[in-house]
Amino acid sequence: MAKKRDYYEVLGVDRGASADEIKKAYRKLAIKFHPDKNPDDPTAEDKFKEAAEAYSILSDENKRQRYDQFGHAGVGGASGGGAGGFGGGFTMDDIFSQFGDIFGDSSPFGDIFGRQGGNGRRVRRGSDLRIKLKLNLEEVANGVEKKIKVKRHVTCNTCGGNGAKNGTSLTNCNGCNGTGQVRKVVSTMLGQMVSTATCPTCNGDGKIISERCDSCAGEGRLLQDDLITLNIPGGVAEGMQLSMSGKGNVPARGGVAGDLLIVIEEEEDSLLKRDGNNVIFDMHLSFIDAALGTSVEIPTIDGKARITIESGTQAGKILRLKGKGIKDLNGYGKGDQLVHINVWTPQQLTSDERSTLESLRHSPNFQPKPGKNEKGFFDKMKDFFH
Repeated sequence: MAKKRDYYEVLGVDRGASADEIKKAYRKLAIKFHPDKNPDDPTAEDKFKEAAEAYSILSDENKRQRYDQFGHAGVGGASGGGAGGFGGGFTMDDIFSQFGDIFGDSSPFGDIFGRQGGNGRRVRRGSDLRIKLKLNLEEVANGVEKKIKVKRHVTCNTCGGNGAKNGTSLTNCNGCNGTGQVRKVVSTMLGQMVSTATCPTCNGDGKIISERCDSCAGEGRLLQDDLITLNIPGGVAEGMQLSMSGKGNVPARGGVAGDLLIVIEEEEDSLLKRDGNNVIFDMHLSFIDAALGTSVEIPTIDGKARITIESGTQAGKILRLKGKGIKDLNGYGKGDQLVHINVWTPQQLTSDERSTLESLRHSPNFQPKPGKNEKGFFDKMKDFFH
């Protein structure tokens, strides 16, 4: 799968571009790459869809904020497909139905950009769904595939989503001539004022169902458990929200499904603590092991690892296990595991143990002799994190 281009690059705008600048950039590209205007260019439709996908993210304040913070993974990493855009079964008509209105009534392209569901109506969009997903440290670090059941409104298979019995054709509403809206003209001292309102006969559908579907009672959708596969990228963090396009609720009687929003929750690990892309392990050594040196087994994200403790290891020393941390969300390698050495001082001694230690109390090698270059704990931490 080709790597997605940066959405700002696609539209040709700066990251600080205003909403109006983003809208103008998309309008320019949509006109330039519209397939009907480029019949001899097989790449035009892909470029048109790419621009629409970029606009769908950058024109939405919340999606744009997630994209700026987490990149493509923040707005569609869970889907493994189009990042919050049109990779999940969207058609050209879906794009027009959502964004056709930005070209205005004076568009020189008429139907090409002005159509809204074919009858002057905007195609409805279903509501988004939000779920919380708990991940352990290993899943957060390396990414994971999860299969979950989500209760959501899906298209009724019996009627195909139009709400009519056995999917039979619908008839245009006589009250609005299929537009879904009625116009009202009121004469005032300033002249005639025209207003529009939702048609009360068809409730804005523009169509009339003569006989309702038995399966969905005319709703065109059913509430049921849907098994969804989530591909969670490595490096996600607590509170991060991923977006999966088209996996929210389907609106009644046709339209575009909303998104599934996945909020990440991290389960606390009993041994390893996360700090950015690094993980920290507090290891307690006996005084004897620290003095003589030893080999010990410690936990890591990927299982157990054996490390060597050199003789004379001081309390507070930090060992670095390169690449044993968490994947960077944007693909810039992995963090490290930092092992913080704590030398354990015995709290209870037998008489023999006390006698042995007393005999060594004044031994020259047991007197503290920190070197001039010996760094304190905070200086060591600065070296690791800065």
